[in-house]
Amino acid sequence: MAVRVRLTRVGSKKNPIWRVVVADQRSPRDGRFIEMIGHYNPQTEPSTIRLDQERLQHWLARGAQPSGSVKQLVKAYAKSGGAAGDPSVTQPAEPSAEAPAPTDAGEGEPESAAPGEPAPGAGEQVEADPEAAPAERETAADAEAT
Repeated sequence: MAVRVRLTRVGSKKNPIWRVVVADQRSPRDGRFIEMIGHYNPQTEPSTIRLDQERLQHWLARGAQPSGSVKQLVKAYAKSGGAAGDPSVTQPAEPSAEAPAPTDAGEGEPESAAPGEPAPGAGEQVEADPEAAPAERETAADAEAT
């Protein structure tokens, strides 16, 4: 059984949306597959690519062959920083000119900050721990946005 990592179309007519799947090469394009490991939507600006890198590496280590289009998607995913960043966001959006500039007015300072100590987000950069729980990452991102 030769296993391939390839695309299968799930979008409607004139609305192509693709899944990245692991399938037997004898199965039809939109037919039976072993596992779904990602999505590709070329219609968004920029294109949205979501891949489960762990499962992709699992299948490649076991001899699955990626199709040409999947090779290109993996390359674009890695180039956009998707491999090091959040797996659900793959292509970075261009910075918006409408985004408000951060202020140091002291708004939203936590009450638990000791006197004389600057509160997180008051003029200093707060970094999110990549191994932290999702709730901790959200709070760090909120603190960074203020």
